[in-house]
Amino acid sequence: MSHETATEIRMGEFESGGLGRVTVYSIQGCPHCMQAKATLGRLGVPVCDVDIGVHPELRGRVKELTGRSTVPQIFFNNIHVGGNDDLQKLAPEELQRLVSLVKEEPLPADAPPLPEKNQSEDTAGETDRDFMCEKDELADLVEDLKHGSVIGCHRKGLTLYKKTFTGNELVDWLQKDKSMARAEACKTGQALLQKKYMVSVNGSGQQDSGFGEGKDAMDTLYRLLEDDPHSALNAGQTASCSPIQAAELSLLLRDMILKLFSEHLSADGKSVDYKGMSMNPAFERYCELAIQLQRVELLSLSREEKLAFFINIYNALVIHGNLRLGAPTNMWQRYRFFNYVSYLIGGEVFTLQDIENGVLRGNRKGIAQLRRPFSKTDPRLQMALPDAEPLIHFALNCGAKGCPPIKTYTPQDIDSQLRTAAEAFLENDDGCVVDSGKKEVRLSQIFKWYKADFGGTDEKLLNWVLEHMSESPKKTSLQGVLSAGKTKVSFLPYDWSVNSSH
Repeated sequence: MSHETATEIRMGEFESGGLGRVTVYSIQGCPHCMQAKATLGRLGVPVCDVDIGVHPELRGRVKELTGRSTVPQIFFNNIHVGGNDDLQKLAPEELQRLVSLVKEEPLPADAPPLPEKNQSEDTAGETDRDFMCEKDELADLVEDLKHGSVIGCHRKGLTLYKKTFTGNELVDWLQKDKSMARAEACKTGQALLQKKYMVSVNGSGQQDSGFGEGKDAMDTLYRLLEDDPHSALNAGQTASCSPIQAAELSLLLRDMILKLFSEHLSADGKSVDYKGMSMNPAFERYCELAIQLQRVELLSLSREEKLAFFINIYNALVIHGNLRLGAPTNMWQRYRFFNYVSYLIGGEVFTLQDIENGVLRGNRKGIAQLRRPFSKTDPRLQMALPDAEPLIHFALNCGAKGCPPIKTYTPQDIDSQLRTAAEAFLENDDGCVVDSGKKEVRLSQIFKWYKADFGGTDEKLLNWVLEHMSESPKKTSLQGVLSAGKTKVSFLPYDWSVNSSH
């Protein structure tokens, strides 16, 4: 059922019942609209979502009622609350009052308008330049900078850096075109750097120093984030919406992934209908939402939030990579895929390899890697968990049939969710086979590749496996084999065939 149809059905219910409602005017691909609707969904109030990209006839009226041209615009019955930011900042007692109003009072005659039932939707898919997502305060400045005369080519030694500008050129432009005093211009440069609108160019100065700090600082070269030559799947346009907190954005992405999975993932989580998913409009919306990862602030994430965030992102990125580039079919293609497929997250590029070995394994070398993913001066090192987390290996799905099934994870009880995933994996014969007669235990290749994470020796590995099995005949057999001593450990062949349902 399409988003618009669902809205039409709910509108019918509202009209016949005369009950109160929350009206949300939104556009597609707007993260603040999604966050507002997710918040309202948790309040248990009837929500009528009106997409003004699909219903342009209402735009003038909405502007007249609200005096604003940003979305979302939210009304509880006829009371205008404002945008997502206003909704999130409501005092609990005021929010409760509005919820009661909608649940207990009939809809007043001057409630905000809904589309006419027979209104043509020929304009569906048009975007409306008049209405934008809640914009970041620096977004318009960046837009002007793109069209100013500041960005050009600069030579440092023998290298030519395209689409760059120096700190001096930026400050001069802010003073001349934006009438800023020099101190304010320097402060704005610092804000653009902090908010990841621009990045310093490798080799042009100290990466870690702030804007205008250090020796020759104003000669440092910068680039707008969208002009940085990375291959990230969510790059190419700058996220101009005001950033949403990483934990919140993670929830929105998770909801979007769950929607896609519910329609295109097999019941056991083992295979994906990639073709169906690529044609689903929800996948396009997921791609739009992934753009918001570019400037998200990650340092405030707790260990649990970080685990859930990066596991969910990894599994979604593998699918996104398969849809965009095709699934890898041999060892060389797989190596390239995991070192190339990436997202821009918080101003830094994270490949699949970086997420798994850099962040989730506490910056340890991966398979066929000669060095750790993050060097001591790499800003991404701040993201790495302090220790390797062995349970992540039963949550990450690399797009092959031998991988653990795909699920999504939440920070609230991440450890028990991961433990359950490990138990399920070990219960399966792809994960562990106990041969009592031969005193042999055959394990998934995952245990061979990441042996260091499970203790480093066969004995510690087997004890780890025993400890993480659910009570079952297999566990009893393993206990018997281990107590007899001299257990042989071998590894099962890995099924690299693509987990596509076609």
